[in-house]
Amino acid sequence: MISKAFVVLTALFFSFSALSTSLAFPNDPELLKRQEVEDTSSRTGGGFGAVNPPPPPGPPSFAGLKLVHDRAHPWRPLRNGDERGPCPGMNTLASHGYISRDGVASPSQMVTAVQEGFNMENQFAIFVTYLAHLMNGNLVTDLLSIGGKTRKTGPDPPPPAHAGGFNVHGTFEGDAGMTRGDAFFGDNHSFNETRFQKFIDFSNRYGDGYYNITVAGELRHQILQDSIATNPQFSFKNVRYFTGYGESAFPINFFVDGRRTDRRLDMGSARSFFQNMRFPPDFHRSPKPTSNEGIADIFRMHPFLPGGNVDGRVNNFMVDPNSADFNRPCVLYADIVNTVQGLYPKPTGVLRRNLIKNLGFFYSSLPAALGAQCEELFPYGQL
Repeated sequence: MISKAFVVLTALFFSFSALSTSLAFPNDPELLKRQEVEDTSSRTGGGFGAVNPPPPPGPPSFAGLKLVHDRAHPWRPLRNGDERGPCPGMNTLASHGYISRDGVASPSQMVTAVQEGFNMENQFAIFVTYLAHLMNGNLVTDLLSIGGKTRKTGPDPPPPAHAGGFNVHGTFEGDAGMTRGDAFFGDNHSFNETRFQKFIDFSNRYGDGYYNITVAGELRHQILQDSIATNPQFSFKNVRYFTGYGESAFPINFFVDGRRTDRRLDMGSARSFFQNMRFPPDFHRSPKPTSNEGIADIFRMHPFLPGGNVDGRVNNFMVDPNSADFNRPCVLYADIVNTVQGLYPKPTGVLRRNLIKNLGFFYSSLPAALGAQCEELFPYGQL
């Protein structure tokens, strides 16, 4: 049996974004322009203060079909210093101004943006966003980069924490990506044309030129085999095990125009998202709040246990019996908390307070996101 965690959790990697509520819902294009200038200049000026993080936002008032490639959210090319990373969903939202166009924002702003731009279900949005923030964000300033490490998130935390953004390998980003390379080969965040050509090839072979559930299952299996055969440091377990399967379903759930009912993604739209970070013309979001429908079908085509290559050798895959999997969701939660504790072994003051609060926000989403009642962990005590 596959637990509810399998059905609800695993679209973890594709859709985080950043922006204030006013930027996410601009009514005045001129106001949008002014705010875009202000969001960058305020950070580059170096004025950072400690933030008492607010609770994550709830569901939006309207959660139906909606045009999201509209006049209030025009696509704009990257400016010097803008952050983009391994997540095409977040990159797209940033390029359209649903999130800060510089690619840096708070987790609350990210939750608002992914709900507005993609109609992501609220508890799922909270889970994936606060997971990313706890591992890769600046918990004192309450800011997170969707790309690499940047001074726009504020002063560095005490090591070994890094506030390095989504590009950091081994905490949220991971191996066997569909359109990004493995970190072992040097670039884990830029669009990879070779991998995208495989995406096209499998869509032609198994989907009549479209990316669908069948293609997703076959492509996920093949990419795993490719990484086992070429990456001596290949790892696919714990968080990455969930996010890897999640990214296979994400394009079907969020990149297919909401007016379509066939759940098929054409190659022009796929390239628009994955490479160009751009909504297709007249794009409408999903007609209902969505998380990761189809994940169970993808997994069942080629079941794969978590693990990785060992002893620094290719084709030397071993299952990790201690890793979380879809039937042990609370092991995943414990692993995440342990990872955070490893990054922040002895926090004090504001940092400790913000860790406690953000871990609480993250835990609040577990019953809905994991489908399990996990015992709450308090590595830093309680407020």
